Amino acid sequence: MKILANDGLAKAGIEQLENAGFEVVSTKVAQEQLADYINSKGIKVLLVRSATTVDKAVIDACKNLKVIGRGGVGLDNIAVDYAESKGIKVINTPQAASASVAELVFAHLFSGVRKLFDANRNMPLEGESRFKELKKSYSAGIELRGKTLGIIGFGRIGREVAKIALGLGMKVIASDKEVGEVKITLEFYNHQSIEIPIKTEPVEELIKHSDFITLHVPAQTKPLIGKKELDAMKPGVGIINTARGGVIDEVALLEAIEEGKVSFSGLDTFEAEPRPAIKLLMNEKLSLSPHIGASTLEAQERIGLELAQQIISHFKK
Repeated sequence: MKILANDGLAKAGIEQLENAGFEVVSTKVAQEQLADYINSKGIKVLLVRSATTVDKAVIDACKNLKVIGRGGVGLDNIAVDYAESKGIKVINTPQAASASVAELVFAHLFSGVRKLFDANRNMPLEGESRFKELKKSYSAGIELRGKTLGIIGFGRIGREVAKIALGLGMKVIASDKEVGEVKITLEFYNHQSIEIPIKTEPVEELIKHSDFITLHVPAQTKPLIGKKELDAMKPGVGIINTARGGVIDEVALLEAIEEGKVSFSGLDTFEAEPRPAIKLLMNEKLSLSPHIGASTLEAQERIGLELAQQIISHFKK
């Protein structure tokens, strides 16, 4: 049985599938050629990440597809309900990349509070000629310890973020439409651990009290954070989005940055991917990355193995 891993698959996952008798094709097929390729090559399983869209047109054109897999949490690039109505199994890997995304949140937070993203632009250009001036410019950083982190969306990734924040000595508040209280377990050396209960509260309250805010929600039909929400935040707030483009109103965010209401923002996802707005890319108070939240070697291996195990389990019943 042939599997097309159109957006790639970790070697460990490929090996596990091949050992189970599957043939894995890692050719990258353009979106407009996807259906024809699947049909001509007899592909039964299609694996994607965020770069490939599996919409109704693809599903209708590919009558022999049995499984569609997404390497990651979100399924907004797959017509899930429609696929399942056609008898196609849809799978994903909700746990595999949680730690990687959470660590990227703190990469942006540390970069923001110490202005590293801007220093890394200017040091190569002026570090030799204006070292003292740059030192003075970047000497007003702040610590994360003791500050309040608001986590909007308290699923797997949000809880991983909370673990790191608590470990750093931050205060954590969270908001989630479905979750009321979560016990966060911090694990230490020699099998020691402690549990810390965190009760969720409305977004309206969270944004009033947070020094920093990070979003971990699915794709939205309209921004979750817009001008009204930004106006209600504390002066100098820092905002991180490693979730989905469009959950923050980017125009309102830039205005809040220019007005000084938001001190910095870290963005890994954008409304107009793969062509983010130039105003975002050029803003000196934005820490930017190109949608790499789940893109660590460890996460990719976990994703590959988890997808492989689900596929093997599905077909080897």
